[in-house]
Amino acid sequence: MDAETPRDRQNLLGDCVHCGFCLPTCPTYVLWGEEMDSPRGRIHLMAQREEGAPLAPMVQHFDQCLGCMACVTACPSGVQYDRLIETTRAEVEDEHPRPLRERVLREAVFRLFPYRRRLRAVRGPLRLYQRSGLPALVRRSGVLERISPTLAAMERLAPPLGPAPRLPERVAARGGRRATVGMLTGCVQGEFFPGVNAATARVLALEGCDVVIPRDQGCCGALSLHSGRAEEAAAFARATIETFESVDVVVVNAAGCGSSMKEYADVLAGDPAWARRAAAVAAKTRDFAEFVDELGPRAERHPVPATVAYHDACHLSHAQRIRSQPRRLLAGIPELTVREIADPDVCCGSAGTYNLFQPEAAAQLGDRKAGTVRATGAELLVAANPGCSLQIATALRRQGTDIAVAHTAQVLDASLRGLGRAALL
Repeated sequence: MDAETPRDRQNLLGDCVHCGFCLPTCPTYVLWGEEMDSPRGRIHLMAQREEGAPLAPMVQHFDQCLGCMACVTACPSGVQYDRLIETTRAEVEDEHPRPLRERVLREAVFRLFPYRRRLRAVRGPLRLYQRSGLPALVRRSGVLERISPTLAAMERLAPPLGPAPRLPERVAARGGRRATVGMLTGCVQGEFFPGVNAATARVLALEGCDVVIPRDQGCCGALSLHSGRAEEAAAFARATIETFESVDVVVVNAAGCGSSMKEYADVLAGDPAWARRAAAVAAKTRDFAEFVDELGPRAERHPVPATVAYHDACHLSHAQRIRSQPRRLLAGIPELTVREIADPDVCCGSAGTYNLFQPEAAAQLGDRKAGTVRATGAELLVAANPGCSLQIATALRRQGTDIAVAHTAQVLDASLRGLGRAALL
């Protein structure tokens, strides 16, 4: 993240007029009604910090923020809360001494999830564990909860794992080529949801794109950036820029990753050797739905007779302001009925690593979101972020409901290939 002077920060803090428009959209304020767990309350704490107040008593309130950016969308004054919370979290990471147990757990998470090879190494044992019948016994015993709520959350959230096919480095366009695009496969998306990446590549190819899928690509830096690990995020950003700067467009199918890549210009603004390159890659990054909607339909849409509920991932709807595009893509599929979820602006509780480090609050938000999904009566939930899919599916199971979950790309893939609803349910 680019360095800020105290004057810059004071100006950003001063933009907040404490009107309260953000309150009904803030997940933690909705849960607890506590002023210090609202955006304007946290901004008040940041201002106190600027005046010399100690950091330690404030950390809990900053940690409990999901970083969902719903307040940014709701704010009539244009307060850049996204920038404020990211720089504040970087300050917390640099200056606040967390307890040893918490430091170990946090470091374990950040040493695992952004690294595809490490995720792949645990994938096989995790799959065996899921097929062994042990998960039900472990959850009934509560042993993981006693060891660590974070470990228990990781175990609950893990999706059912099947074979993980690997994509080729290039998928050729069907028919005349309309574009050549690079595709980010992601960390969690690539290892836990390989079917989403396969569907993304097929849809792009069927719509006339040559799809370049670099084999050596790594993490985009999203988890690190949103958790205040600024130098780590910058290192991931540089590597991703090198991987994709030779393509014309970078297509991303995970909302959090796309949001972070579009921030690269800010992440590396203070680095003269990388600032221009970062801005160039940020400018050509597109969310999957955004790009396919811009491209326009060419392949024939076949009927998918199903009722779906569409979930707005926070880093798609708030951070990237992408709402209408996925709905237009779904509306273009014959016989597909799309139902809206109540309170769409309130986060599901996933928020990157939030459901690992704040599992109790995340579970409350997950249950709230699952209830609104169930109320639609839909047979399929469509979401555009792997964290959201894991979070809501887990909450639905907790409520005794097993609604199928799919990505927008998978629904389009089923339509373009004429597979119908059977491929999704």
